[in-house]
Amino acid sequence: MFSKIKEDIGVVFERDPAARTRWEILTTYPGVHALLIHRFSHRLWRMRLYWLARLSSYIARWFTGIEIHPGAVIGRRVFIDHGMGVVIGETAVIGDDCTLYHGVTLGGTSWNKGKRHPTLLNGVVIGAGAKVLGPITIGAKAKIGSNAVVVKDVPDNATAVGIPARIVDQEQPRPQDNMAEKIGFAAYAVSEKMNDPLNKAIQTLIDHIANQDNQLQEVRQQLAKLGADIETDVEIGHAFDVNSINKIVD
Repeated sequence: MFSKIKEDIGVVFERDPAARTRWEILTTYPGVHALLIHRFSHRLWRMRLYWLARLSSYIARWFTGIEIHPGAVIGRRVFIDHGMGVVIGETAVIGDDCTLYHGVTLGGTSWNKGKRHPTLLNGVVIGAGAKVLGPITIGAKAKIGSNAVVVKDVPDNATAVGIPARIVDQEQPRPQDNMAEKIGFAAYAVSEKMNDPLNKAIQTLIDHIANQDNQLQEVRQQLAKLGADIETDVEIGHAFDVNSINKIVD
C-alpha cells in the first residue's frame, strides 16, 4: 500500500513540471487524493462493503471533483492531472503508467449489467475533455486527443482525435518517441500529424534532439574503438573524458 502511495507521488514529478515538493503534491494535488481514497474504497468494494465503498468515493468526489466508482480497477503510477470533472465508471480498467487530464470520461453506453466501460492498457494518455465510451480497449501507449469521443477500439501506439474519433497516427515507437517521453512531452495527447503549427514546431525540435543524441552515440562508439576512456553517463549532455581525448590527439 505504501509503495503505491510513494509511486503515486513520485510519478507527479515525472509528468508535471509545476510540481516542487512531495509535501506540495501530497497536500494540493486532487488527482493524488482521489487515487488514494479510491484504493481504500476499492478494497471495501472487494470486501462486499458496497455502501461504505460508495460513501468513501462520494466523499472523494466532493473534495476533489473527481468521480471514480469503487469498482473500477486502477493500476500503478496512474496520474490524473488537474482532475476536475474526471468520471471513471464501475467496470473501467486502467493499466499502469496511464495519464488522464481534466474532464475525461470513461463511461458506458448501455444500462446492461456486466462489462460496459473502457479498458486502458499500459501507458495510455487521454487529453482534456475526451470521452471514451463503451466496453472498448485502448491499446498500450495510445493517445486520445483532447475533446475526442472514442467509441471503438484504438490500437497500440496510435493517436485518435475528433468526434467520432479517428486514427491519425499509428506507427511503431521511434527514437524520437523515446526522447519525447524522456523530456516529458506527451501532454494532452497531441500528435505530430495534427494541423497545429506550434505542435509541429515542438515535434521538429524533438526530432532534432533525437538526431543529435544519435550522432553523439556514434561519436562515443568511435572513440571507444580508439581506446578512449569515456564516461559511463549516456544521458543527453554527457561529457567525454578530456584527458583521454587529448591522449588520442597527441
